[in-house]
Amino acid sequence: MTTSVQENLVQKNDEYASTFKSGDLALPPAKKYAVVTCMDARIHPAAAYGISLGDAHVIRNAGGSARDAIRSLVISQQLLGTNEVLLIKHSECGMLTFKNEDAHKVVEANLGKDGATELAGLDFLPFPDLDDAVRDDVEYLRGSKAVADGVTVSGWVYEVETGKVRAVN
Repeated sequence: MTTSVQENLVQKNDEYASTFKSGDLALPPAKKYAVVTCMDARIHPAAAYGISLGDAHVIRNAGGSARDAIRSLVISQQLLGTNEVLLIKHSECGMLTFKNEDAHKVVEANLGKDGATELAGLDFLPFPDLDDAVRDDVEYLRGSKAVADGVTVSGWVYEVETGKVRAVN
């Protein structure tokens, strides 16, 4: 059974592919940087952050977590040559709205004991303060032995209300 979401995927991809002319882009990103940002549907990284196709790796996860993104960052840097990371969290993030215990209770209520057991001990990586979370993730990356010396790491907040970014120091 095909869903309306799947039908939309095929239709929109057909439209996109009919004018696609970028099949010759190199595998490594041309501008040698990676962006770690949130999976929030209100963020359009290419448009909001000025990323053209082939420029950068965009790594998305809940909360724009550096810890969750480390595997992808290591591949991006070590295998594909990136040398800068823009860590961009955002205002009104859902990760500000709960604690680990809350998420584990929801999982157990919705998925039962088996689901809760499978995810027991999982850190959902929520955070109570946006700017502190950006600073913590930047410090984590700068201090990580999995991130090469010389990699530039900066922290940012994208304001979903205005579409603007601001640096976090």
